[in-house]
Amino acid sequence: MTLVDLRDVHVVHKARSGGLFGRARVCALTGADLTIAAGETVGVVGESGCGKSTLAKVLVGLQAPTSGSVWFGEKDVWTMPSGARRKLIGSTTGMVFQDPSTALNRRLPVRLILRDPLDVHGRGSARERDARVRDLIGQVGLPSSVADLLPGQLSGGQRQRVAIARALALQPSLLVADEPTSALDVSVRAQILNLLLDLKQQLGLALLFVSHDIQTVRRMSDRVVTMYLGRIVEVAPAGSVPDQARHPYTRALFSATPGLLAPLEPIPLSGPVPSATHPPSGCPFRTRCWRADDTCAGEMPAMEVDSVNGAGEHVFRCCHPMVEATTP
Repeated sequence: MTLVDLRDVHVVHKARSGGLFGRARVCALTGADLTIAAGETVGVVGESGCGKSTLAKVLVGLQAPTSGSVWFGEKDVWTMPSGARRKLIGSTTGMVFQDPSTALNRRLPVRLILRDPLDVHGRGSARERDARVRDLIGQVGLPSSVADLLPGQLSGGQRQRVAIARALALQPSLLVADEPTSALDVSVRAQILNLLLDLKQQLGLALLFVSHDIQTVRRMSDRVVTMYLGRIVEVAPAGSVPDQARHPYTRALFSATPGLLAPLEPIPLSGPVPSATHPPSGCPFRTRCWRADDTCAGEMPAMEVDSVNGAGEHVFRCCHPMVEATTP
């Protein structure tokens, strides 16, 4: 069952350029098509500035698309009145941000941080809300004593557990985790990742997992989405990445951080990184791609289905797709 469906979503920002009053268009997200099924984990990878966080914000209603539609079930949320939209997205999605130190109100104790979404959405009686707060604290593996502590009195890992608990307060169907471990010490990252996996299994959650740690994304996900310069360039089953990835950029990304059990020859990327305000013609990756030719500069390649490695589950956007694990 499809839980969320993004259809041709664009997000365009205006940036100051060309003098004091000049304005340039920054395409943060371009033509994004993505579905997330109930209970599925979708990982999103790509370099900084590729649109990963913008995609996550669109899903949780923090960023309105410039055009396109976002469907939750049978409802196009951006055609709904603002109050109805906030109620629908707020009760069906939860978000875990990158840095729990800034995501949590430093002046409120944990019990009020966790109770806040319950109060805003009017869930249950006062006694039921207090009980829900206690359940949430235990659910994320924290002792009950943290309820009266401020975020500043907790460790980084404990603060992120509180942030996860807050995201789960309204029992959402979709949890969006935007770089949930990048601000944490290495020693606690595995604990948070294991917590997310355990909660996903226990609660039947769908999970969108955004991370620079692409090997972790592969291990945690059912499908891997590769983004470049605001575009989704490949969506592949996690089991087919990286050896059967068809887009050269996906192959290069995974070769940069090879796994210990299956090391890959690194694929260096040369050439200029394109400007988001003045992207190159045709395929945006062509300025760094070792397989590019004049065809790539002519027009944006259409999204194609990989009929060999996964039918409709594996799609890519490339004029010269890779067939097997090779190096340039």
